[in-house]
Amino acid sequence: MTIDDRQQPGPRADEAPGPAGARWDLTALRVVGGFIDRRIGWHRIGVLFSLTIVGIAAFALYHMLHDINLSAVGDAIVATNPRHVAMAAAFVVCGYFTLTFYDYFALRTIGRSEVPYRIAALAGFTSYSVGHNVGASALTGGAVRYRIYSARGLDAIEVAKICFVAGLTFWMGNVAVLGLGIFYEPEAASAINQLPAWINRSFAAAALVGLCLYVTWVWLKPRVIGRHGWRVTLPAGPLTLVQILIGILDLTFCAAAMYMLIPDQPYIDFIALGVIFVSATMLGFASHAPGGIGVFDAAMLLALWEFDKEPLLAGLLLFRLLYYVIPFAISLLILGIRELGLSIAASRRRREERARSL
Repeated sequence: MTIDDRQQPGPRADEAPGPAGARWDLTALRVVGGFIDRRIGWHRIGVLFSLTIVGIAAFALYHMLHDINLSAVGDAIVATNPRHVAMAAAFVVCGYFTLTFYDYFALRTIGRSEVPYRIAALAGFTSYSVGHNVGASALTGGAVRYRIYSARGLDAIEVAKICFVAGLTFWMGNVAVLGLGIFYEPEAASAINQLPAWINRSFAAAALVGLCLYVTWVWLKPRVIGRHGWRVTLPAGPLTLVQILIGILDLTFCAAAMYMLIPDQPYIDFIALGVIFVSATMLGFASHAPGGIGVFDAAMLLALWEFDKEPLLAGLLLFRLLYYVIPFAISLLILGIRELGLSIAASRRRREERARSL
């Protein structure tokens, strides 16, 4: 070793070994991330991203629908096969029934198995139907859940854990459905993102590999995430498969409802429609618009360009009625009756307390 070699400084203890370019990239990412956090705020970035999606969707909808024949849309709604509408409604019911198991599964994951299914079903159905329609579903759905679960003794931290586990179920279901669907039929995704089929299939394969790695990770030993007062033990391997299955069933029922309402011609197979539907739903979810309105519809109209616009729009409107409007009205009715019952019970308790104090 030469004198020059001995005097050459080595890497600092807090620096990871590796190429200088890699360390520079990591430092640059930290600087940019810190600047955004201090000067702009990640929340504003999220709002800007959502507004961008909504703006693009509004522009696309205008160009696709500016010459739409509204009377033809009405005629198409009236002409829709009642049997198809009834089957779509049945699939919607099955979808919301599956949604109730998001909460039921989450309650058992966080160790609150004493909460009965009927309470989980009430919280799951009302929180999702309200969140779907009002927008910002993580906030609005969480508020509905807290109102219901707090009456059973759950605190805000436990409700947050339920929201996390339910959200994990939703996202794993999306990854599984989109991964399998796009890998099998990548051209369906290309109709929305305009990427070559081989790129979409590569993304799908990577997503499925990632999902398999996650299942393997939680299968090997119990995994706990979080810190301090917020810690969640993730479902073990077999339960994670159940979790993924719940998400797959939910999305499959929703896609089946949409499939029953689109025109019969030209023909499109269920897997292709499922990929398009779930992708459009994800875009609507990312926009945080109430019900993904505008964004979901623009994505569906863009991807299903081969269909006549009036009959397709009629199907989209019927789907909104069945999946969004009617469940929302039922949820408001249920929550209103529940609040009235709680108010009457509280008034009765106060009268009894006053009577005992006299």
